[in-house]
This record gives sequence, structure tokens and C-alpha cells, in this order.
Amino acid sequence: MIARRALLLAAPAFAQAERPIRFIVPFPPGGGTDVVSRELAQRIQAALGWVIVIENRPGAGGNIGLDAVARAAPDGLTVGLGQTANLAINPVLYPAMPFDPLRDFTLISTVAQQPLVLVTATRAPWTDVAGVVAAAQRAPLTAGHPGNGTVGHLTGELFARAAGVELTAVPYRGAGGVVADLLARRIDLYFANPPSVRGLIEGGELRALAVTAPGRVAAFAAVPTFAESGYPGFVAQNWTGLVAPARLPPPLLAGWNGAVRAALAMPEMRRQLAQDGSEPMGGTAEEFRAFLDGEHARWGQLVRQARIELS
Repeated sequence: MIARRALLLAAPAFAQAERPIRFIVPFPPGGGTDVVSRELAQRIQAALGWVIVIENRPGAGGNIGLDAVARAAPDGLTVGLGQTANLAINPVLYPAMPFDPLRDFTLISTVAQQPLVLVTATRAPWTDVAGVVAAAQRAPLTAGHPGNGTVGHLTGELFARAAGVELTAVPYRGAGGVVADLLARRIDLYFANPPSVRGLIEGGELRALAVTAPGRVAAFAAVPTFAESGYPGFVAQNWTGLVAPARLPPPLLAGWNGAVRAALAMPEMRRQLAQDGSEPMGGTAEEFRAFLDGEHARWGQLVRQARIELS
């Protein structure tokens, strides 16, 4: 009840808005970013009566969708769900960016974070990380990812270096294509966002080999961490955060921030995130900026040390 009352306090900032709100998701339907976006939009819309329309704008590792947010009017009627790739990693990888993550957006609130899960088809011959490494030592394996510069892409590159093997990165335009080819065994591996593969793991179509979390994840309690699999310190977390165009007026920023934080406090939202292997974040806009500054430094260092470049 407290969370729902807090959500209602956000409503006055948007009392004048009669048009639908565009919620831009910079990846195709079905992936982890899309799932979190729809959960968040659903909670806010149900509580406040806002008309929120999800608009999937994939491409360029999430840059195309977020560029559309950056170019929109700062009227509170366009927001987007940024994440690790397009806000923290792409500025290090791409020689030219269509936007500056720290200059061209109003950072509203972090939303959730989750590890990746290394999956393969159930029919594949390897059943654990050691089996994957042994196979890759004999011949390179293929690792699909949902776009250059995504956490799934970099995690695969970093793991290959940690294990001393070669993985051939295969880019797709979102998680759906990766999963389809993984099931058909046209590719070997996928460092996946948990929501995009959880149902297939539970249905026995995909096999989960390890998670990139510091400890085991409740949604995948039987799946070991990479530390348990022989790679201590191998941790990678994907996170999401709600952004709007730069120069969003303070009352609208406060309204959106209150709506997100209250939605994340709802027990049903927290349960859904936990089922997807995610952990709610939230916080103030200032905390989001400090967090993003730290992520820029952390991922930039990893990319430079591993000498990862876009092909």
C-alpha cells in the first residue's frame, strides 16, 4: 500500500499530459531489457492510469533507440530504458557515438541489475564450463550475442581470454535470433540475460552452465557460478536505468523518479524481477549519475586491458 500511495504522488507532475507516453526500448521484443521495460511500464500504468506505449527501436548495440530518446522533446512524454551497453560500454568501443550518455540525457533512476547465464542447447555435448573449455581448446566455438558492445558480447570476449581459448563472436539484432540459432545448434554458446532464456531452461530446451554473479542466483539455484567453475572473480552484471532527453524540467524528473522507485518497491514487481534473476536497484537521479560514472571507468578499463575492438 505504501508503494502504491507513493506512485500516486507522482501523478500531479503529469496531470497536463493527455498524449501517450513513448517508452523506447533499444532492443527487440523478448530480450532482458524488453522484459524489464514492460514490467516497469505495466506497474506504473496500472497505478497511475498513464498510457505508456512500448516502442522497440533496436540496432547498433542499443545506440539507435537511445539516440531517438536523446533527440526527443524534454516534455516527460518520451523515456527510454538504457543499460550497461549503450550507456557505459559503447562510448569506449565505438569510435563515434550519436549521443553523449552524460550530456544528452536526464538520468532518472537505475532500475534493476542481473548477471548473465551461460547457456547451450541441451543436445550439445558439454555439460559444464570445463567441458566448454576443453572443446574450445580443440577447435574454436561460436558464441552468439545480441549486438556489438552488449554485455553478452564483452563477457564472451573476456571469458575467452580468461580461459585461454578462442570463441568466435556472432552478432545478432537482439536476443530472439541468438536463441533461435542456439536451439538449432547453428551456434554453440550464449551469455544470456536470464529473462530471455529462463523458460527454455525450465523446459529443458537449453542447458545453463554457469552464472556471472558473485553468488548463486535464486532463480537458477542449481546453476553454479563461474567462481565455482574454476574462474574466481569472473563477475559481469547487466543493469538498466530509465532516462529521458536532457533538460527535463525538475518537476517532471521528480515525477518519473518517484514513479520508478515506488514501482520497484511493489512486492509483485520485486517477485517478478527475482523470478527473472534480477535485483531491483532504484535511487535518486544523483545516485544514478555517480553509478554511471563508476561504470564508465570500470568497463573502460576492462575493454582497454582486454584490447577488445569492434570488428
